[in-house]
Amino acid sequence: MSSATGKLSIEAIVIGASAGGVEALLQILGPLRKGFRLPIIVVLHLPEERRSYVTEVFARRVSLPVLEACDKTPVVAGTLYFAAPGYHLSVERDRSFSLSLEDRVHHSRPAIDYLFESAADVYGPRLAAVLLTGANRDGAKGLARVKQRGGLTIVQDPKEAQVATMPQAALNMFEPDHILPISGIGRLLVELERIAC
Repeated sequence: MSSATGKLSIEAIVIGASAGGVEALLQILGPLRKGFRLPIIVVLHLPEERRSYVTEVFARRVSLPVLEACDKTPVVAGTLYFAAPGYHLSVERDRSFSLSLEDRVHHSRPAIDYLFESAADVYGPRLAAVLLTGANRDGAKGLARVKQRGGLTIVQDPKEAQVATMPQAALNMFEPDHILPISGIGRLLVELERIAC
């Protein structure tokens, strides 16, 4: 465990994923125990032409309450949130969600950078950010902002990722606190929650 884990307790976790992300997220979030106390906020790139069933899929497989993040609703501990298809998701100073239709970032809306950067500004060193498998460069810049603000940065090992482009883009930009396989990321989230409580 790096010294970055022990500095301050974490108050929120943000996760970004694209191609291959559903499987990776289920492996990480499926084993989390009922009563896990940190909020987890996810941007998962999905086709936006049709209604997303991602909350229903995860609600059946994860013991946390699963919600689509809604505009102006507060971030509640122990809840798994997904960004709504077609909207950027950010966290406001009062720790509520904001949805916007601003221009796409890396051809994506919601964009991982958008969530990571806003959460880094709100939570600072009390944020943990995880970047998983994906086919574009979204998330690298946002993860760098988390690092600048003193947060904990975690990147899926590109050798293990279904699509290595996204985690590799982050590694090309800076050195994160942890480069881990999926199983290691799941264990680290459990450890972060234990420290926070």
